[in-house]
Amino acid sequence: MTRLPVVLASTSPRRKELLGLFGFPFEVLPADINEDVLPGEPPAEYVRRLALGKAQVAAARLTQPAIVIAADTTVVHEGVIIGKPVDAADAERILRSLRGRSHQVFSGLCLLNTATGEQVVELAESQVPMRHYSDSEMSAYIASGEPLDKAGAYGIQNTSFHPVEDFAGCFANVAGLPICHLLRNWRRWDLPITVDLPHACQRHLHYDCPVSQPILDWEL
Repeated sequence: MTRLPVVLASTSPRRKELLGLFGFPFEVLPADINEDVLPGEPPAEYVRRLALGKAQVAAARLTQPAIVIAADTTVVHEGVIIGKPVDAADAERILRSLRGRSHQVFSGLCLLNTATGEQVVELAESQVPMRHYSDSEMSAYIASGEPLDKAGAYGIQNTSFHPVEDFAGCFANVAGLPICHLLRNWRRWDLPITVDLPHACQRHLHYDCPVSQPILDWEL
């Protein structure tokens, strides 16, 4: 397939950083949509719906054909979707509820080819065990302000707070963009890639990923 411009339908610094591992230029195009959960909507359907919606909104603003990439990530604890905290007190409530327990992170991922109308929407899911961080560690982390723009009030990549322990899933998924899921679909569309992306991702995240190859080998 001929190279088309690539558009990331997100202004998330983490998604921009991860997509940059692909080694090609891309445009960033915000795609603001209503992110309210529909009544009775399961988390997996919620993130897939939002990823598709973001891709469609971005695609509608384009004036030339492109590959649009969109994602949405959410934290789920005991079946309840946990969004971004509204303030420091809410961040503390969330971090207390997650401490020492496992939860799930779901990411919906959408690739949309505006030239052909082809689209793929899929799901990445990771089990995330949190460590028993102390109250003082938690308070210092909240005071940094970092939790306020993150679903679940934490960033897995934070090295000072390091909230997660014994993790054995897709690190990039929890960070906001499941790289191997994206690469698998990139290859299915015969789009060009010259980077050893699994290696680049693991090196960038300082993480020896045990699920990279199984994800790449899985057929939709």
